[in-house]
Amino acid sequence: MKTRSAFSLATFAWLVLFYNVLVILWGAYVRATGSGAGCGAHWPLCNGEIVPRAPSAAMIIEFSHRLSSGLALVAVIALAVWVWRQVASPHPARRAAAASVIFIVTEALLGAALVLFRLVAKDESLARAMVMPLHLVNTLVLLLCLTLTAYWLSGGAPVSVSRRVRAFVMFVGLFVLVAGVGKTGAIAALGDTLYPATSFAEGLKADLSTTGSLLIRLRLLHPALGVAVGLVLIYVVASVPIDPRRRGGQTARRLVIVLTTAQVGLGFVNVWLLAPVWMQLLHLAVADLLWIALVVTAASALAAPDAAA
Repeated sequence: MKTRSAFSLATFAWLVLFYNVLVILWGAYVRATGSGAGCGAHWPLCNGEIVPRAPSAAMIIEFSHRLSSGLALVAVIALAVWVWRQVASPHPARRAAAASVIFIVTEALLGAALVLFRLVAKDESLARAMVMPLHLVNTLVLLLCLTLTAYWLSGGAPVSVSRRVRAFVMFVGLFVLVAGVGKTGAIAALGDTLYPATSFAEGLKADLSTTGSLLIRLRLLHPALGVAVGLVLIYVVASVPIDPRRRGGQTARRLVIVLTTAQVGLGFVNVWLLAPVWMQLLHLAVADLLWIALVVTAASALAAPDAAA
């Protein structure tokens, strides 16, 4: 039976996870609105000030993202401290919580690098196109660690890779493929921000041009890869065995299939509507929820067979 403190700790872990999703969405709003330079090339200060005076709209958007990101850092550290004080070794949540701290620190450093090197707003350099996918992969790993922390604190069984080698390899492959789709999505979103199209035909013509920006020509890669990986994802997740007693895993499996189908559809709607900001945020939100559901599905499928269900 779970103690009241253990229940509270698990609840806090889930809240920290989904708060980080909100911070990620707000970061995407900063990028989509071109507000990344709102505080100038200053970090952690905003235009050289702790609290900016007479701020512009872009400054308010960027500054609020920094505040929310700082709170996320504090929340993840607090979660890790609470886990290490409350949960005895060798509980897997201890390692997952510690890893979450590492990746949220690198998340902050990558965000700082974007600002300090001016890889924001209307910058269209190759460096920005390289750092943004790296930033996204770090974000996905952070969400993975936070999800596992919450999952294991909620009674999820430890993972046993040695007894599930084939399934483990399949899920690692899925994570790599989904992260790859995410990276192409980050590049496509950057292209939409820097080179907005006024019509679907104009956007398609720019995508097929051999003389346009590389960011534009890479946009077609994202939907093509998204459909292909989506089909593979649904097939593998639907066929991998999960103990029927693990209801959380069964629910997560169904969510992966539903969210993957929805995500492919939203992707095409996003292209047709010329990637309005609200649609970009919805597309990203579903992607993050899909990633979380995939992590829970994998953890359930790889659970030690002799662990309590």
